[in-house]
Amino acid sequence: MAIIKCPECGHSVSDQAPTCPSCGVEIAGKITKCPQCGNVYFSSNQQCPFCKTSTGITPQPSAPTQASQPAAKPSGKKGKGVWIAAAIIAIIVVGGVFFFYSTAQSDQETEAYEYALTSGDIAVLESYLENYASAPQAHRDSIKSHLELLKSCEAEWADAIVSGSKEAIEKYMEKYPNSIHGREATQRIDSLDWLTAVKANTAAAYQTYIDAHANGDHIEEAMDAMRNQRAKTVSIEEQELVKMVLRRFFQSINMRDENALTATVADFLSSFLGSTDVPKSSVVTFMNKIYKDDILSMTWRINDDITISKREVGMDEYEYTVQFSATQDINRTDTSKEQHCLYKIEATINPDSKISAMNMRKIIQ
Repeated sequence: MAIIKCPECGHSVSDQAPTCPSCGVEIAGKITKCPQCGNVYFSSNQQCPFCKTSTGITPQPSAPTQASQPAAKPSGKKGKGVWIAAAIIAIIVVGGVFFFYSTAQSDQETEAYEYALTSGDIAVLESYLENYASAPQAHRDSIKSHLELLKSCEAEWADAIVSGSKEAIEKYMEKYPNSIHGREATQRIDSLDWLTAVKANTAAAYQTYIDAHANGDHIEEAMDAMRNQRAKTVSIEEQELVKMVLRRFFQSINMRDENALTATVADFLSSFLGSTDVPKSSVVTFMNKIYKDDILSMTWRINDDITISKREVGMDEYEYTVQFSATQDINRTDTSKEQHCLYKIEATINPDSKISAMNMRKIIQ
């Protein structure tokens, strides 16, 4: 294999390449090397476009007629002068051919050198060293140095792959940012991060993958998985939101504040104290009903046994089902009738952070 100039566009290319990577013209089996000047050209040409050497069989000339017979050789000093002139012309022609041939060879070596120097293919560099043994030593030393670097790079890449470590691949890319393995390294890191997210199987893990790989191979899978996890996982923020809504509901009853109470419930509740499809005004009726005339104050407190589950009711919209216990303390004018009651409560909080259902069951103590 040798590095040649494409006869079509002049770019450096292997003579074994099926086509030129620059212009796409066919190379392998379609070119020939001129025996006279050493340049390559398409085999379909009848002669070398550089030195005009014919590639076909030169037809034998017919026997000369009397009219075409060469003139008799000049004799004496005149003939000698003609021979000297012819010799000089021949020397000039041969010198010119040699000059142009040497120049062409030099240009070809220079292009092959520049191409190899920027190549990341070990085979290209080895081919240059094989085919240009007489190239300038500076060129050969430069290519040898580049070749050793590439071989070292390949060895370290192999070690990083065998390790299967994301850190090893990242360290390799930091050391060789222009490596030909850059794309493969990115894909491997993408794959390793995806496996980590799947193993954790949490919304936070999938979000980490999405943040690191906006155009990753698994971006759609990650978004679907994160959505599914969020649909069934109650975050700390969501827990605090649900608790806040319930606290406001019972604080409004403690203060007997109708406006604050109705602000915590939906316009219609699917279920409230055993009744279905009731308006928010029924909640106010309940509050006024439990405040008997002899009650001085009432205090509801939510206990710490709260449990919350959720379900998706729309795109990124969730409904929360809450189970907990609450303590009711009642102070009456007759202190002997003060009460301390415990209730088991189940409530539903809609996506608007409003109570849409609530039922209570008093626990006998």
